[in-house]
Amino acid sequence: MSTMQPTAPAPTPVTTGDADGPTRRRVLELVAAEGPVTAAELAGRLGLTSAAVRRHLGVLEDDGTIAVHEAAPSAGRRGRPARRYVVSTRGQSELSVGYSELALQVMRHLRAAGGHEAVARFAAERYDGVVRRYAPQLTATDPDERAAQLADLLTHDGYAASVRPVAGPLVPTVQLCQGHCPVQHVAEEFPELCEAEARAFARLLGTHVQRLATIAGGAHACVTNVPLPATTELPEPTPTPATRTRGTQEGSR
Repeated sequence: MSTMQPTAPAPTPVTTGDADGPTRRRVLELVAAEGPVTAAELAGRLGLTSAAVRRHLGVLEDDGTIAVHEAAPSAGRRGRPARRYVVSTRGQSELSVGYSELALQVMRHLRAAGGHEAVARFAAERYDGVVRRYAPQLTATDPDERAAQLADLLTHDGYAASVRPVAGPLVPTVQLCQGHCPVQHVAEEFPELCEAEARAFARLLGTHVQRLATIAGGAHACVTNVPLPATTELPEPTPTPATRTRGTQEGSR
């Protein structure tokens, strides 16, 4: 009588969840820095196929860390527009350093002890330090290049910043966009931080600036208008993230 050989176990499927983690994190960081951004644009930056990037975007959208950017339809454009992605409030939380609760407790204690004036003084002193640290590194005299240098410094400090031209204003303008805010949750309760930051930008750039939107205020990016001299020539404009998500009003374009 022949002996039946035991059946070989089925091969275990190979999972890529852990291996995908660093790439998916990079996709999230790029959406923060470049958003609103398409899968094709992300694929070009990452050197991946559009299909691979869409897979990562699908996971990030399903878990609520990114969202499809709701933009007004473009006049004269035919066909379905490509989906553009921005980081959601939950995604901002994932990108943030985990000290928000402690920072909130300290700020609340400061407000209880010294009132709103104490909070405003703290915010001013904090950004005085930023001005002192950044100013020596802003060597460009051209306002557009100086704004780009400031964006690089902000990105190094975790703000995922970029400079983008604005189409059609009477005064040539660029937008300084910050796709991530490390102090978002504190700034939601203490807007004095956002106000002091805008004043610091004006000092560093040597011109009046206009804050259009903040992540703490519900937008997907902090957007600051920076006027340029009338002689400055701007490159071809690209879509800007001035439009707020979650039903907030659109920024100037």
